[in-house]
Amino acid sequence: MARINYLKGQLKPGSVYRRTELAKWSKSVDRHLDELLTDGTLQKLSQGLYYVPKQSKFGVVPPDETILVQSFLNDDRFLLTSNNVYNSLGLGTTQLYNEQTVYNHKRHGKFKLGNRTFNFKLKPHFPKKLTKEFLVVDLVNNLKELAEDPATLLKNLRMKVPEMDRKKLRQSVAAYGNVKTRKILDPLLQA
Repeated sequence: MARINYLKGQLKPGSVYRRTELAKWSKSVDRHLDELLTDGTLQKLSQGLYYVPKQSKFGVVPPDETILVQSFLNDDRFLLTSNNVYNSLGLGTTQLYNEQTVYNHKRHGKFKLGNRTFNFKLKPHFPKKLTKEFLVVDLVNNLKELAEDPATLLKNLRMKVPEMDRKKLRQSVAAYGNVKTRKILDPLLQA
């Protein structure tokens, strides 16, 4: 009983833990995990990943997406984004998507973590944070995944490029654009 209370004392509400992290505080980690899941101290998010629920006046607060993904990957080198952010570019995208995209160096595929779905994509290069220029390149890279008409989006993009910082856009195209994206954007940057 003292060991499980010690383990409970180490847990912080709103935190996400891997089984291996919890094992350093318990010699019977699987038995203790079963007890903590049963009494509601922990919630299982996926295989080997657990959340300590944080309460608000509206109920249980879901885990922060950045902390969740960082714990799942056991790495802080990733970029969390969504096709929804393309709507901020003013190119005519209006759809809402129910999935987050995670560019990273470790995992590939769709994973359900808690009640959210994340699409992990292996990428050799991606920025530390989202920029308008990266979003333009990313939109063109992912054009066929979008619900909007690609021809309309490209037409709107042709009109938008002159308003953008061409140097930054050129750098983003060189660093993050696939071959097709470069073929589409390079001529627009020469004009």
